[in-house]
Amino acid sequence: MLEFKRITESTSDYRDLEKKSAKELLDLMNHEDHKVADAVALRIPEITILVEVIVEKLRSGGRLFYIGAGTSGRLGVLDASECPPTFGVPQDMVIGLIAGGDGAIRKAVEGAEDSLSQAWKDLSDYSIDEQDIVIGLAASGTTPYVVNGLKDCKESRITTACITCNPGSPVTIYADHKIVCIVGPEFVTGSTRLKSGTAQKLILNMISTATMILLGRVLDNKMVDMALSNNKLWDRGIQQITEKYRISREHANELLLEKKSVREVFKKLDEQIT
Repeated sequence: MLEFKRITESTSDYRDLEKKSAKELLDLMNHEDHKVADAVALRIPEITILVEVIVEKLRSGGRLFYIGAGTSGRLGVLDASECPPTFGVPQDMVIGLIAGGDGAIRKAVEGAEDSLSQAWKDLSDYSIDEQDIVIGLAASGTTPYVVNGLKDCKESRITTACITCNPGSPVTIYADHKIVCIVGPEFVTGSTRLKSGTAQKLILNMISTATMILLGRVLDNKMVDMALSNNKLWDRGIQQITEKYRISREHANELLLEKKSVREVFKKLDEQIT
């Protein structure tokens, strides 16, 4: 294992932030943010392998769990919650768990991330088993809730992974698949909601989107299984239909009212063409 370096807690490369103008602060932050995508790109080989494992698990009836605390936990909950409306998958296919429970999404729960046993209890509520896969999200790589959650999973022969920004951190010990994205010191020392959080968000976007595409939840470049839950999405569905088949918006709307699914409309029109 690599020697553990707490890079996420390293002193910022910038000094006297309180003396800078708004424009100076924004320019410097944007300069730092540009480093994140390059750091993520270096991890694509490991992310590729992880996505392939996740796809195999989900095809076999397993589920994807994210566990995290604070910013990391919120990002996991966000990614999981966006999968059903975006890709039309069941609510329990991708599950995000945050230390302190759902209340911690909006307000920090004191001491929640320090629990050594709560992650396993939270996972057990879902009857987790060897079919599933668990990704621990911890920018620092030291969060007890996440580290011990993965440890318990390993002991129960459940496939594990982690996304962290510190090489050689404790969370990597219990991860079968390690995504270590080194983004360097934060603009504000230790504020991992900045570059580290951005890196985690980018990686989660990549994991869930690539997984859903490989599971057949996207046709061409269209979200054909999206939930048509508001006017904007309904209009997007109509647009997808009219662009593909060159029919009127009125006809597309009638078909969508009938089928309630862009995919099903595509299927009906394809059958008519053939």
